[in-house]
Amino acid sequence: MEPDREWKGRATLVDLLDRVFDKGVIIHADLIISVAGIPLIGVTLRAALAGMETMLAYGMLQDMDVKSRMWEAQHRKNNQVPLMEGEKVALKMFGSYYYSKGIYRAWKSGYFYFTNSRLLLYQQDMAEVVFQTPLEKITAIKIRREKSFTGKNKDIIYLALEGGKIVRLNVLETEEFIQKLRDLQEKIGAALDELPAEKLDERSNNFLVDGERICYQGRMWHLRPKSGIMIETWKPGHLYLTNKRLCWWYEFEGKILFQVPINRITGAIQERRNLSVVLTDKKVLDVIYYNNGSKMVASFSGKETEQWQEALSKMIAKESSQTEDEELETCPQCGGKAPVKELLEQGCKSCGWLSPRLKKPELSQKLLPMTKI
Repeated sequence: MEPDREWKGRATLVDLLDRVFDKGVIIHADLIISVAGIPLIGVTLRAALAGMETMLAYGMLQDMDVKSRMWEAQHRKNNQVPLMEGEKVALKMFGSYYYSKGIYRAWKSGYFYFTNSRLLLYQQDMAEVVFQTPLEKITAIKIRREKSFTGKNKDIIYLALEGGKIVRLNVLETEEFIQKLRDLQEKIGAALDELPAEKLDERSNNFLVDGERICYQGRMWHLRPKSGIMIETWKPGHLYLTNKRLCWWYEFEGKILFQVPINRITGAIQERRNLSVVLTDKKVLDVIYYNNGSKMVASFSGKETEQWQEALSKMIAKESSQTEDEELETCPQCGGKAPVKELLEQGCKSCGWLSPRLKKPELSQKLLPMTKI
Protein backbone atom coordinates (compact mmCIF):
# COMPACT_ATOMS: atom_id res chain seq x y z
CA MET A 1 0.00 0.00 0.00
CA GLU A 2 1.39 3.38 -1.01
CA PRO A 3 1.53 6.08 1.69
CA ASP A 4 -1.18 8.72 1.46
CA ARG A 5 0.61 12.03 1.95
CA GLU A 6 -2.67 13.98 2.02
CA TRP A 7 -3.29 12.66 5.54
CA LYS A 8 0.02 13.94 6.89
CA GLY A 9 -0.55 15.92 10.06
CA ARG A 10 -4.30 15.28 9.99
CA ALA A 11 -4.64 11.57 10.84
CA THR A 12 -6.34 10.80 14.16
CA LEU A 13 -6.36 7.69 16.32
CA VAL A 14 -9.78 6.81 14.92
CA ASP A 15 -8.39 7.00 11.36
CA LEU A 16 -5.46 4.78 12.33
CA LEU A 17 -7.69 2.14 13.95
CA ASP A 18 -10.02 2.24 10.95
CA ARG A 19 -7.11 1.49 8.60
CA VAL A 20 -5.77 -1.28 10.86
CA PHE A 21 -9.11 -3.08 11.24
CA ASP A 22 -10.01 -2.62 7.58
CA LYS A 23 -6.75 -3.60 5.89
CA GLY A 24 -4.96 -5.41 8.70
CA VAL A 25 -1.37 -5.39 9.87
CA ILE A 26 1.24 -8.18 9.72
CA ILE A 27 4.05 -7.98 12.25
CA HIS A 28 7.28 -9.92 11.75
CA ALA A 29 10.04 -9.15 14.20
CA ASP A 30 13.20 -10.89 15.42
CA LEU A 31 14.80 -9.37 18.51
CA ILE A 32 17.90 -10.19 20.52
CA ILE A 33 18.38 -8.59 23.93
CA SER A 34 22.02 -8.27 24.93
CA VAL A 35 23.79 -7.11 28.06
CA ALA A 36 27.44 -6.01 27.83
CA GLY A 37 27.61 -7.47 24.34
CA ILE A 38 26.38 -10.92 25.46
CA PRO A 39 23.09 -12.11 23.86
CA LEU A 40 20.71 -13.19 26.62
CA ILE A 41 17.14 -13.30 25.28
CA GLY A 42 15.79 -13.97 21.80
CA VAL A 43 12.30 -12.94 20.70
CA THR A 44 10.54 -13.95 17.49
CA LEU A 45 7.19 -12.28 16.75
CA ARG A 46 4.72 -13.36 14.08
CA ALA A 47 1.36 -11.60 14.47
CA ALA A 48 -1.61 -10.49 12.41
CA LEU A 49 -3.93 -7.70 13.60
CA ALA A 50 -7.18 -6.92 11.81
CA GLY A 51 -10.94 -6.79 12.21
CA MET A 52 -12.75 -10.13 12.26
CA GLU A 53 -14.30 -9.53 8.83
CA THR A 54 -10.82 -9.07 7.36
CA MET A 55 -9.53 -12.13 9.21
CA LEU A 56 -12.37 -14.30 7.90
CA ALA A 57 -11.93 -12.95 4.36
CA TYR A 58 -8.35 -14.26 4.43
CA GLY A 59 -9.43 -17.63 5.88
CA MET A 60 -8.05 -17.01 9.37
CA LEU A 61 -9.70 -17.93 12.71
CA GLN A 62 -12.74 -19.40 11.00
CA ASP A 63 -13.11 -22.43 13.30
CA MET A 64 -12.64 -20.33 16.41
CA ASP A 65 -15.21 -17.81 15.20
CA VAL A 66 -17.83 -20.53 14.68
CA LYS A 67 -17.19 -22.08 18.11
CA SER A 68 -17.32 -18.70 19.84
CA ARG A 69 -20.65 -17.80 18.24
CA MET A 70 -22.17 -21.19 19.12
CA TRP A 71 -21.02 -20.96 22.74
CA GLU A 72 -22.33 -17.41 23.08
CA ALA A 73 -25.71 -18.31 21.62
CA GLN A 74 -26.09 -21.31 23.94
CA HIS A 75 -24.84 -19.34 26.92
CA ARG A 76 -27.33 -16.49 26.41
CA LYS A 77 -30.17 -18.90 25.77
CA ASN A 78 -29.80 -20.61 29.16
CA ASN A 79 -28.79 -17.49 31.03
CA GLN A 80 -31.75 -16.73 33.30
CA VAL A 81 -31.74 -15.02 36.68
CA PRO A 82 -31.59 -17.69 39.42
CA LEU A 83 -34.73 -17.52 41.56
CA MET A 84 -35.50 -19.50 44.68
CA GLU A 85 -38.61 -21.62 45.07
CA GLY A 86 -41.69 -19.45 45.42
CA GLU A 87 -39.78 -16.28 44.50
CA LYS A 88 -41.40 -13.90 42.02
CA VAL A 89 -39.92 -10.88 40.24
CA ALA A 90 -41.63 -7.59 41.15
CA LEU A 91 -39.35 -5.22 39.19
CA LYS A 92 -36.46 -5.48 36.76
CA MET A 93 -34.29 -2.41 36.12
CA PHE A 94 -30.85 -1.79 34.65
CA GLY A 95 -28.30 -0.28 37.03
CA SER A 96 -24.93 -0.69 38.67
CA TYR A 97 -23.43 -1.61 42.04
CA TYR A 98 -20.19 -0.24 43.51
CA TYR A 99 -18.07 -3.32 44.11
CA SER A 100 -15.28 -2.98 46.66
CA LYS A 101 -12.98 -5.77 47.80
CA GLY A 102 -9.38 -5.20 48.85
CA ILE A 103 -7.76 -2.73 46.48
CA TYR A 104 -10.19 -3.55 43.64
CA ARG A 105 -13.03 -1.07 43.29
CA ALA A 106 -15.34 -0.64 40.32
CA TRP A 107 -18.95 -0.08 39.29
CA LYS A 108 -20.42 -3.36 38.07
CA SER A 109 -23.49 -3.08 35.87
CA GLY A 110 -26.35 -5.47 35.25
CA TYR A 111 -30.05 -5.81 36.00
CA PHE A 112 -31.50 -5.22 39.46
CA TYR A 113 -34.30 -7.59 40.40
CA PHE A 114 -36.79 -6.89 43.15
CA THR A 115 -38.48 -10.10 44.26
CA ASN A 116 -40.93 -10.72 47.09
CA SER A 117 -37.99 -11.56 49.41
CA ARG A 118 -34.76 -9.91 48.21
CA LEU A 119 -32.92 -7.39 46.04
CA LEU A 120 -30.21 -8.64 43.70
CA LEU A 121 -28.02 -7.48 40.81
CA TYR A 122 -27.50 -10.06 38.08
CA GLN A 123 -24.97 -9.89 35.23
CA GLN A 124 -26.40 -11.88 32.35
CA ASP A 125 -23.19 -12.01 30.30
CA MET A 126 -21.25 -13.57 33.18
CA ALA A 127 -24.21 -15.45 34.70
CA GLU A 128 -23.21 -14.00 38.07
CA VAL A 129 -25.11 -12.56 41.01
CA VAL A 130 -22.94 -9.55 41.89
CA PHE A 131 -24.98 -8.32 44.84
CA GLN A 132 -27.94 -9.57 46.85
CA THR A 133 -29.58 -8.88 50.18
CA PRO A 134 -32.86 -9.89 51.87
CA LEU A 135 -35.35 -7.02 51.95
CA GLU A 136 -35.69 -7.15 55.73
CA LYS A 137 -31.96 -6.43 56.14
CA ILE A 138 -32.22 -3.04 54.40
CA THR A 139 -32.55 -0.60 57.31
CA ALA A 140 -31.98 2.91 55.90
CA ILE A 141 -31.65 4.81 52.64
CA LYS A 142 -30.15 8.06 51.36
CA ILE A 143 -29.99 9.61 47.87
CA ARG A 144 -27.13 11.92 46.98
CA ARG A 145 -26.39 13.77 43.75
CA GLU A 146 -22.79 13.07 42.76
CA LYS A 147 -20.54 13.77 39.78
CA SER A 148 -19.32 10.72 37.87
CA PHE A 149 -15.92 10.32 36.20
CA THR A 150 -17.51 11.50 32.94
CA GLY A 151 -18.40 14.83 34.55
CA LYS A 152 -22.16 14.20 34.58
CA ASN A 153 -24.27 14.34 37.73
CA LYS A 154 -26.21 11.26 38.73
CA ASP A 155 -28.24 10.02 41.70
CA ILE A 156 -26.42 7.57 43.96
CA ILE A 157 -28.57 5.42 46.24
CA TYR A 158 -26.97 4.56 49.59
CA LEU A 159 -28.48 1.58 51.39
CA ALA A 160 -27.63 0.67 54.98
CA LEU A 161 -27.74 -3.04 55.75
CA GLU A 162 -27.86 -4.87 59.05
CA GLY A 163 -24.41 -4.99 60.57
CA GLY A 164 -23.53 -1.44 59.51
CA LYS A 165 -22.53 -2.13 55.91
CA ILE A 166 -23.24 0.66 53.40
CA VAL A 167 -23.74 -0.14 49.70
CA ARG A 168 -23.96 2.23 46.73
CA LEU A 169 -26.30 1.75 43.77
CA ASN A 170 -27.20 3.63 40.62
CA VAL A 171 -30.30 2.91 38.53
CA LEU A 172 -32.04 4.31 35.47
CA GLU A 173 -35.22 5.35 37.30
CA THR A 174 -34.37 6.32 40.88
CA GLU A 175 -37.88 7.28 42.03
CA GLU A 176 -39.48 4.09 40.67
CA PHE A 177 -36.76 1.98 42.28
CA ILE A 178 -37.19 3.58 45.71
CA GLN A 179 -40.98 3.44 45.59
CA LYS A 180 -40.87 -0.28 44.80
CA LEU A 181 -38.44 -0.83 47.68
CA ARG A 182 -40.75 1.00 50.10
CA ASP A 183 -43.80 -0.95 48.87
CA LEU A 184 -42.06 -4.29 49.33
CA GLN A 185 -40.75 -3.26 52.75
CA GLU A 186 -44.27 -2.31 53.81
CA LYS A 187 -45.59 -5.72 52.77
CA ILE A 188 -43.13 -7.51 55.04
CA GLY A 189 -43.73 -5.10 57.91
CA ALA A 190 -40.42 -3.24 57.69
CA ALA A 191 -39.68 0.48 57.35
CA LEU A 192 -36.81 2.52 55.90
CA ASP A 193 -35.08 5.13 58.03
CA GLU A 194 -33.18 8.15 56.70
CA LEU A 195 -29.46 7.38 56.55
CA PRO A 196 -27.40 10.12 58.31
CA ALA A 197 -25.06 12.02 55.97
CA GLU A 198 -21.97 11.15 58.04
CA LYS A 199 -22.63 7.43 57.45
CA LEU A 200 -22.39 7.70 53.67
CA ASP A 201 -18.62 7.26 53.64
CA GLU A 202 -17.56 3.68 54.43
CA ARG A 203 -14.03 4.76 55.31
CA SER A 204 -15.12 7.26 57.97
CA ASN A 205 -16.96 4.54 59.87
CA ASN A 206 -13.55 3.02 60.62
CA PHE A 207 -12.03 6.02 62.37
CA LEU A 208 -14.66 8.53 63.53
CA VAL A 209 -15.00 8.74 67.31
CA ASP A 210 -18.00 9.74 69.41
CA GLY A 211 -18.98 13.37 68.82
CA GLU A 212 -16.81 13.67 65.72
CA ARG A 213 -18.40 14.70 62.44
CA ILE A 214 -17.04 15.34 58.94
CA CYS A 215 -16.99 18.99 57.84
CA TYR A 216 -15.19 18.57 54.50
CA GLN A 217 -13.68 15.69 52.55
CA GLY A 218 -12.22 14.80 49.17
CA ARG A 219 -9.61 12.87 47.26
CA MET A 220 -6.14 14.29 47.77
CA TRP A 221 -2.57 13.15 47.17
CA HIS A 222 -0.29 13.34 50.21
CA LEU A 223 3.49 13.65 50.27
CA ARG A 224 4.58 10.87 52.60
CA PRO A 225 7.84 11.60 54.44
CA LYS A 226 11.00 9.56 54.05
CA SER A 227 10.90 6.31 56.00
CA GLY A 228 13.80 3.86 56.10
CA ILE A 229 14.94 3.19 52.55
CA MET A 230 11.79 4.77 51.12
CA ILE A 231 12.15 8.31 49.79
CA GLU A 232 9.47 11.01 49.91
CA THR A 233 6.56 9.75 47.81
CA TRP A 234 3.24 11.19 46.68
CA LYS A 235 0.45 8.71 47.41
CA PRO A 236 -3.28 8.88 46.62
CA GLY A 237 -5.85 8.84 49.38
CA HIS A 238 -8.76 10.65 51.00
CA LEU A 239 -8.45 13.78 53.13
CA TYR A 240 -10.96 14.50 55.92
CA LEU A 241 -11.57 17.63 57.96
CA THR A 242 -13.68 16.96 61.03
CA ASN A 243 -14.69 19.16 63.96
CA LYS A 244 -11.72 17.72 65.87
CA ARG A 245 -8.88 17.00 63.45
CA LEU A 246 -7.47 16.86 59.93
CA CYS A 247 -6.67 13.31 58.82
CA TRP A 248 -5.64 11.47 55.65
CA TRP A 249 -6.83 7.95 54.83
CA TYR A 250 -4.57 5.72 52.71
CA GLU A 251 -6.80 3.44 50.65
CA PHE A 252 -4.16 0.80 49.89
CA GLU A 253 -3.48 0.04 53.56
CA GLY A 254 -7.01 0.91 54.73
CA LYS A 255 -6.01 3.14 57.64
CA ILE A 256 -5.21 6.70 58.76
CA LEU A 257 -1.57 7.59 58.06
CA PHE A 258 -1.69 11.29 58.99
CA GLN A 259 -3.70 13.25 61.51
CA VAL A 260 -3.37 16.48 63.47
CA PRO A 261 -5.80 18.17 65.92
CA ILE A 262 -7.41 21.39 64.72
CA ASN A 263 -5.98 23.44 67.59
CA ARG A 264 -2.43 22.63 66.42
CA ILE A 265 -2.97 23.88 62.84
CA THR A 266 -1.82 27.47 62.33
CA GLY A 267 -2.49 27.98 58.62
CA ALA A 268 -2.67 26.65 55.06
CA ILE A 269 -0.78 27.96 52.02
CA GLN A 270 -1.58 27.16 48.39
CA GLU A 271 0.94 27.21 45.54
CA ARG A 272 1.84 25.48 42.28
CA ARG A 273 4.69 23.01 42.31
CA ASN A 274 6.28 20.18 40.34
CA LEU A 275 5.41 16.86 41.95
CA SER A 276 7.71 14.84 39.71
CA VAL A 277 9.38 14.93 36.31
CA VAL A 278 6.05 14.04 34.67
CA LEU A 279 3.58 15.79 37.02
CA THR A 280 4.50 19.45 36.68
CA ASP A 281 2.83 22.70 37.72
CA LYS A 282 0.29 21.04 40.03
CA LYS A 283 -1.71 22.67 42.83
CA VAL A 284 -0.26 21.97 46.28
CA LEU A 285 -1.71 22.80 49.69
CA ASP A 286 0.78 23.09 52.56
CA VAL A 287 -0.81 22.70 56.01
CA ILE A 288 1.31 24.26 58.78
CA TYR A 289 1.03 22.84 62.28
CA TYR A 290 3.01 22.30 65.49
CA ASN A 291 4.15 18.95 66.85
CA ASN A 292 6.16 18.62 70.08
CA GLY A 293 7.06 22.29 69.89
CA SER A 294 8.38 22.05 66.31
CA LYS A 295 6.87 23.69 63.24
CA MET A 296 5.78 21.04 60.69
CA VAL A 297 4.36 21.09 57.15
CA ALA A 298 2.09 18.48 55.55
CA SER A 299 1.67 18.73 51.76
CA PHE A 300 -1.41 17.70 49.79
CA SER A 301 -2.30 17.96 46.10
CA GLY A 302 -5.59 17.71 44.23
CA LYS A 303 -8.20 19.57 42.20
CA GLU A 304 -9.85 21.32 45.17
CA THR A 305 -6.93 22.96 46.94
CA GLU A 306 -8.73 26.34 46.98
CA GLN A 307 -11.78 24.81 48.66
CA TRP A 308 -9.58 23.04 51.18
CA GLN A 309 -7.72 26.23 52.03
CA GLU A 310 -11.02 28.01 52.60
CA ALA A 311 -12.42 25.17 54.73
CA LEU A 312 -9.27 25.02 56.87
CA SER A 313 -9.23 28.80 57.32
CA LYS A 314 -12.83 28.79 58.52
CA MET A 315 -12.15 25.94 60.92
CA ILE A 316 -9.04 27.65 62.33
CA ALA A 317 -10.98 30.91 62.75
CA LYS A 318 -13.81 29.07 64.50
CA GLU A 319 -11.37 27.34 66.84
CA SER A 320 -9.74 30.68 67.65
CA SER A 321 -13.07 32.46 68.28
CA GLN A 322 -14.07 29.81 70.83
CA THR A 323 -11.01 30.59 72.95
CA GLU A 324 -10.40 34.26 72.15
CA ASP A 325 -12.03 35.37 75.41
CA GLU A 326 -9.80 33.06 77.42
CA GLU A 327 -6.13 33.54 78.21
CA LEU A 328 -4.14 31.15 76.04
CA GLU A 329 -0.86 29.43 76.77
CA THR A 330 1.43 27.23 74.68
CA CYS A 331 1.80 23.58 75.66
CA PRO A 332 5.47 23.00 76.53
CA GLN A 333 5.38 19.54 74.92
CA CYS A 334 3.52 19.86 71.62
CA GLY A 335 3.42 23.64 71.09
CA GLY A 336 -0.35 23.75 70.71
CA LYS A 337 -2.30 26.62 72.25
CA ALA A 338 -5.00 26.06 74.86
CA PRO A 339 -6.66 28.02 77.68
CA VAL A 340 -4.37 28.45 80.68
CA LYS A 341 -6.98 27.05 83.09
CA GLU A 342 -7.47 23.97 80.93
CA LEU A 343 -3.72 23.31 80.70
CA LEU A 344 -3.22 23.65 84.44
CA GLU A 345 -6.26 21.68 85.57
CA GLN A 346 -6.72 19.07 82.83
CA GLY A 347 -3.51 19.01 80.86
CA CYS A 348 -3.08 19.17 77.07
CA LYS A 349 -5.81 17.37 75.15
CA SER A 350 -3.63 17.17 72.05
CA CYS A 351 -0.54 15.36 73.39
CA GLY A 352 -1.52 14.31 76.92
CA TRP A 353 0.97 16.59 78.73
CA LEU A 354 0.21 17.12 82.43
CA SER A 355 1.19 20.04 84.59
CA PRO A 356 3.64 19.25 87.43
CA ARG A 357 0.98 20.36 89.91
CA LEU A 358 -1.26 17.56 88.59
CA LYS A 359 1.53 15.01 88.94
CA LYS A 360 2.42 15.90 92.55
CA PRO A 361 -0.83 14.62 94.09
CA GLU A 362 -0.32 11.33 92.24
CA LEU A 363 3.17 11.09 93.71
CA SER A 364 1.88 11.87 97.19
CA GLN A 365 -0.74 9.13 96.96
CA LYS A 366 1.92 6.62 95.95
CA LEU A 367 4.11 7.58 98.93
CA LEU A 368 1.29 7.74 101.49
CA PRO A 369 1.12 3.97 102.25
CA MET A 370 4.86 3.97 103.00
CA THR A 371 4.68 6.84 105.52
CA LYS A 372 5.01 5.85 109.16
CA ILE A 373 2.53 7.32 111.63
